[in-house]
Amino acid sequence: MSDMEFDLAVIGAGPGGYVAAIRAAQLGMKTAIVERDRLGGICLNWGCIPTKALLRTSEIYHLMQNASEFGLRADNVGFDFAQVIARSRKVAEKLSNGVAYLMKKNKIAVIEGHAKLEGQGRIAVTGKDGQKLPMIAAKHIILATGARAKTLPGLEPDDRVIWTYKEAMVPETFPKSLLVVGSGAIGIEFASFYRTLGAEVTVVEILDRILPAEDEEISRLAEKSFAKQGIAIRTGTTVERLVTSGDGVTATLKTPDGRLEGSVDRVILAIGIIGNVEGLGLDEQGVRVDKGHIVVDEWCRPGVPGLYAIGDVIGPPWLAHKAMHEGVLCVEKIAGLDGVHPLDKTNVPACTYSAPQVASLGLTEAAARAAGHDLKVGRYPYYANGKAIALGEPEGLVKTIFDAKTGALLGAHMIGAEVTELIQGFAIGKTLETTEAELIATIFPHPTLSEMMHESVLDAFGRALHI
Repeated sequence: MSDMEFDLAVIGAGPGGYVAAIRAAQLGMKTAIVERDRLGGICLNWGCIPTKALLRTSEIYHLMQNASEFGLRADNVGFDFAQVIARSRKVAEKLSNGVAYLMKKNKIAVIEGHAKLEGQGRIAVTGKDGQKLPMIAAKHIILATGARAKTLPGLEPDDRVIWTYKEAMVPETFPKSLLVVGSGAIGIEFASFYRTLGAEVTVVEILDRILPAEDEEISRLAEKSFAKQGIAIRTGTTVERLVTSGDGVTATLKTPDGRLEGSVDRVILAIGIIGNVEGLGLDEQGVRVDKGHIVVDEWCRPGVPGLYAIGDVIGPPWLAHKAMHEGVLCVEKIAGLDGVHPLDKTNVPACTYSAPQVASLGLTEAAARAAGHDLKVGRYPYYANGKAIALGEPEGLVKTIFDAKTGALLGAHMIGAEVTELIQGFAIGKTLETTEAELIATIFPHPTLSEMMHESVLDAFGRALHI
C-alpha cells in the first residue's frame, strides 16, 4: 500500500470525522483524514467549546454581581470584553491542538486541503495554496463535512453588524443592543450570554414558543425565566427586513399584532444550519441530497459502494455527540464487528447551555401521546431540593415520561442548574432500556441535584417523598 493508499479516508475533521478516524486506527486500518480548515471542525473552533467558555464567563459575572446573596463582597464588578473573547479563543485553540495530538498518536495521516470525490475509492485534494495534491485512494470513504449557518433571502450576514455564530463569538466591541433571530439552542445561548453581560436583547421566533424542539412545558418555563431576566421574547414573529445604517441595523418585524420597527447595534442570525454538500462531487457519484443534507440508511450509507456519511451533513439532530456516535458505529460496521447497532435518535440527549440550562432526551409529552402511549408523567421542582437551595439555584424542573403499561422510560426533560450534566443519567438508563422499577430502586446520593431525577420518577408513579 503506497503512502496515498488507505483502508479508510475521512473527509472532514470535526467531532464525527476525527473520532471515526481514531476508531478506524484502533481497529488496525490505515487511515487518513482530509480537512480544509482547522482540526476539530466547527464544534471545537466555533461552536460547542468556545461558546461554553463564553457562557462560563457570563455565569461567573452573574455570581459576582450577586455575591451579597452568599455573604460575599464584590465591588465594582466589570469585565474586559477583549479578554473574555481572548480566553474563549485560547480554549478553542487548546482543544484543536489536542486533536492534532490524537491524530499523531494514532498514526492518522492528516491532509490539509479541499477534497472532492473522483470515482469509487478516489479523492482529489486541492491544497490551501490552490495546488493539486496527490490523489488519495481508499477502500472506504466517510463524508463528515459538517454544516454551516443557514441564511434566508434578505437576511444575509455581512460580517460587520449582521452576524452568524462565528462573528458573534469574536466581536471587537460589546454591543449594547442585540436582535437574535431564531430561538433554538444557538440563538438562546447567545441571547443568554449577551444579556447576562448587560446587553439589551430581543429574541424573535417564527413559531409560537422558544426552544420549539423541547417539551412544551419546559419551553414555557424557559420563556418565563428569560423574560424575568429582561430578554424580550417575540414569538409568532418574523423578520421582514434588515437595513444596515452606520454602525447598526434597523429591523422590521411582522408580529401577531402588526408590524414593528426598531434599531439595534447587532443582529445574530440563528435560523438553523445546512449541510456542507457543495464541491464534493456528490452528483457525479449518484449521492442523493435532500434539503441540504445527504440521505443515508441506518448504517450511514448513501447507496454508493464504499461511501458513507455521518454527522451534521446527514441531518438532525445536529449535535457533536451524535456525530461521534455515528462515526464509531459506521467504522465498526465497516470492520464487521459483532454487536453494532444503528443509532436510536431517541437516545441522543440535547443540551442548551443558557442560564437556566435546558436538557432533554427521548419523546416530549406531546410526541409520546401522539405515538399512542398511555403515560405516567412525573415532575419535581428545584425549589424542593436541598442542594439547589444551598447553591442558590431554586429555579427549575425535572420532568420524566413513562409508558404506563410497560414502565419504559420514554423521555426526560429538564430545566435548571447543571441539567446538561444530569441528563446523562437518564441517557444511560434509556440506552439500557430501563423501566421505572430500576430507576426507583437506584440509590441517588444526598445532597445532590440528581435526587430530583429520582423524585421525578417517584412522582410519575405516585410515590414522591419530598413534595
